[in-house]
Amino acid sequence: MTKKILIVGPSWVGDMVMAQALFMTLQEQALQNGHPLPVIDVLAPAWSKPLLARMPQVRRAVEMPFKHGELNLAGRYRVGHRLRKECYDQVIVLPNSFKSALAALFVRARVRTGWRGEARGMLLNDLRILDEQALPLMVQRFVALGLPNGAALPHPLPRPRLVTDPASVAAAVVALQLPIPGTERQVLVICPGAEFGDAKQWPAEHYASVSQQQIDAGWQVWILGSAKDSSIATAIHGLLTAAGQEHCHDLTGRTSLAQAIDLMSLAAAVISNDSGLMHVAAALARPIVALYGSTSADFTPPLADNVQLLAIDIDCRPCFERTCPLKHKRCLVDLSPQLAFAALQQVLAQAGTITDATDTTGASGA
Repeated sequence: MTKKILIVGPSWVGDMVMAQALFMTLQEQALQNGHPLPVIDVLAPAWSKPLLARMPQVRRAVEMPFKHGELNLAGRYRVGHRLRKECYDQVIVLPNSFKSALAALFVRARVRTGWRGEARGMLLNDLRILDEQALPLMVQRFVALGLPNGAALPHPLPRPRLVTDPASVAAAVVALQLPIPGTERQVLVICPGAEFGDAKQWPAEHYASVSQQQIDAGWQVWILGSAKDSSIATAIHGLLTAAGQEHCHDLTGRTSLAQAIDLMSLAAAVISNDSGLMHVAAALARPIVALYGSTSADFTPPLADNVQLLAIDIDCRPCFERTCPLKHKRCLVDLSPQLAFAALQQVLAQAGTITDATDTTGASGA
């Protein structure tokens, strides 16, 4: 009999990407036990639908129509009551909040799984006690919830892998009026935004320096991010030479998440702050230079093989603050463009990418 599982998903792009490792684990467990592949639905914010649509393990995304942090007990009851007809065998709750576990109770699944947190023991009947030292990574904690309590994690852990559709990718290029990779210059994607705060944001002048060098080597640069990132994107663009600006395309605030994922799949390399788009790039198996300021890669590293993690060793980092408490942002200011450019050449060499300006082979898609 096919098992039906509802996942209560996280609220951030990067966390949702990492949740795919759990979905993959649930399928692998079924195959190992000789069972049919489970039906996996994900209860999550509306923005996550295009992301989940690129995860083959997910049957459908069910919208959680509440603002971040909103309780709305009656609304959550209505959502759970509506889902009862699905007769889920299990609900797995990834966030640690009380309100996120309410769906597990209201859906009336036989098994309600999650980590202990925020006085929700009465909501979950498969309550796990987290050993943070044994499971230091977020992805490990997600995967563990898909296994019997106390079971060893699979080795290696499944890595998220988003699947893009060539027609959708081509449509995104046309819609944004971008030069087609493979017929013109290869694409360096930069992701200079940081939803968490300024203390994760590499300076505009550093992004501009690396972008200019790569454009001079015969590449083009696409800047991806939300409308909130338009100011730093404008600053980066303005710091380039006139010739550099011609080959730098500011897409911040102009793409949907679906388009951003599809365009990212065309990148020959990505330079990113510690952000959701960094995790998207990893799940698309893009070569990545990941820049860390106030945060650390110890909990949520990009899950890909060809990655260079850059951070400088100073006493005050990682502080995990949204803005620099000391007002100097040395952890990012002193992380020089030369270091990032050298790291970029390393990931390109590992990928076997030709960087000469005469190359017209383009980047491979995901």
